[in-house]
Amino acid sequence: MADDRVTAASGSVLREHLAGQLGSDPDAPDVLARWDRWGPDLLAGLAEVYPQPGVGERVVELIAAGNAARSPRLRDRDRDRILSPDWFQRPDAIGYAAYADRFADTLNGVSERVGYLRDLGVTYLHLMPLLAPRPGDNDGGYAVMDYGRVRPDLGTMDDLADLATTLHDAGISLTLDLVLNHVATEHAWASAARAGDPKYRDYFLVYPDRREPDAYEASLPEVFPNFAPGNFTWNDDLRGWVWTTFNEWQWDLNWANPDVLCEFIGIILELANRGVDCLRLDAIAFVWKRLGTDCQNQPEVHAITQVLRAAARIAAPSVVFKAEAIVAPRQLVAYLGRGTHAGRVSDLAYHNSLMVQIWSALAAQDARLMAVALSRVPDIPTTTAWGTYLRCHDDIGWAIDDQDCAEIGWNGWAHRSFLSDFYTGSHPASFAQGAAFQQNAVTGDRRVSGTAASLVGLGRAANAEQRQTAIDRLMLAYAMVFGFGGIPLLYMGDELALRNDDDYHLVAEHADDNRWMHRPRMPWDLAEQRHSPDTEVGRTFAGIARLIAVRRSLESLHAAVPTRVHATSNPAVVLFVRRHPSGDLVQAYNVSDSQVSIPAWEIEIHGTGPRIEALSQREMVPVDGRYVLPPYAAWWLTALGH
Repeated sequence: MADDRVTAASGSVLREHLAGQLGSDPDAPDVLARWDRWGPDLLAGLAEVYPQPGVGERVVELIAAGNAARSPRLRDRDRDRILSPDWFQRPDAIGYAAYADRFADTLNGVSERVGYLRDLGVTYLHLMPLLAPRPGDNDGGYAVMDYGRVRPDLGTMDDLADLATTLHDAGISLTLDLVLNHVATEHAWASAARAGDPKYRDYFLVYPDRREPDAYEASLPEVFPNFAPGNFTWNDDLRGWVWTTFNEWQWDLNWANPDVLCEFIGIILELANRGVDCLRLDAIAFVWKRLGTDCQNQPEVHAITQVLRAAARIAAPSVVFKAEAIVAPRQLVAYLGRGTHAGRVSDLAYHNSLMVQIWSALAAQDARLMAVALSRVPDIPTTTAWGTYLRCHDDIGWAIDDQDCAEIGWNGWAHRSFLSDFYTGSHPASFAQGAAFQQNAVTGDRRVSGTAASLVGLGRAANAEQRQTAIDRLMLAYAMVFGFGGIPLLYMGDELALRNDDDYHLVAEHADDNRWMHRPRMPWDLAEQRHSPDTEVGRTFAGIARLIAVRRSLESLHAAVPTRVHATSNPAVVLFVRRHPSGDLVQAYNVSDSQVSIPAWEIEIHGTGPRIEALSQREMVPVDGRYVLPPYAAWWLTALGH
């Protein structure tokens, strides 16, 4: 109770301070109303991590400055989004992810290609890291040198704002990456630290000898064991060991320092005022360090996110956060909020487990592990959503749980090894054409690179029948992604069945990183075939467009409704069931290359009566008490007349 009284008193003082900072702003009453709504979240997060005097006042001043710089157009957008807070949860929310240069060379080039995105049905565009990175090797743009500039070859911050306006006019929201855990060694903060400025030295985690680093290393994993072993790097200028989780030229930030928090609140509000709608919080799981742990998923991470989100909600309420936390499912839900943080942290999070389980089911032609693993993922707050995806810019890590495998009689280590063999093409039954990424000789871990089309078999298909089978696999996989709920995220080129770029190594800075094989440039000449049904490109594009169109028509795919995953009597068939007041949706998937059947009751137990398969608009009728599913069937079953 005493703590509640202190928080309430602090809130009252800070509200008065905010009112004074807002002055005669005509929207001051709206901002103060938002303080009344989200201020308590901000105060609770600060109390948990930053109890130092004066931090609250600094945050309030940043909020007021961010609001003052917000354009009338964006203020109108804020009002619209407050009235429609579920804009990112609706069935018409369709995501697309691309590197700006790979998609259209420059930000202005992206603006010129907005018609293509509208043709596909996209409402949410995620442009991969485009804030100015260090020269040369920069981890695909995640080694940021300047948060206030765009990569020079892409354009300027004004070009970014113009692109955001163009996208907004087309009904498309803009997502950018915000790297929270680290900066490039060339960043101004790191340069000042090397020059001896004690203020900026405290922006980083620096140790004079190996005593503390060695103590931390005892429980720390290696993210890139091949080319960045260990988690600390000696720096002569600092005369110390600096924490470098990812690469020696990416310095981890000291988030225990409130100066770092305030820097990022300012960065977030500046990007919001350029028209960014969603910030992908990169490497968020790593930002808090605790001795004796793997320094991931610490409780303070969620309190920090709550502060950042609350500050953004008060100054720029149309902005949402997406957590890039590729962690175990039981830990992942915390990034959308559990306990006191429920619904107060990120609005979106990647459903990494769904992605892994889709690939696992296709390789094994068995969906039982999927049913076990996905059924164990806890429910998320109804105000949040999953980002569902089949592929992304990164490699695929086989996050397969030993306990889940044991439940169906499998060995977890053996299954992970099988998946690595299968998707690198070394297993005799493989249809895939991928490559091993970051093999760890100690653990046997082998992640996999490759485009979705190459991993489903298009690269190795020897004839028209095999190529169509590969496209059928791709459509099944994406039906799961689009049917699970949340925002389905289509990775650039998947809609055209783009295969691996085998020439990625010809670019010197890409040669040692085979993830560039699944980051090809957009072949606009090939895209011209997208409406030609006699081509692989046309059939794939039409299939994805059909999923998008049907998804828009089904209110049952609103993200507030959870998906329940059910195994069936046939290992190859899995059901996704979504209960919604507007009408339930039962999805049936056959992950095998054979025709299979299941008893009719296994579907009808989830709702009786005639059913329409929404993707084909055919009435589905059991034969002799069984439903017969063709190879790689994807059925979205609704009640007749729905």
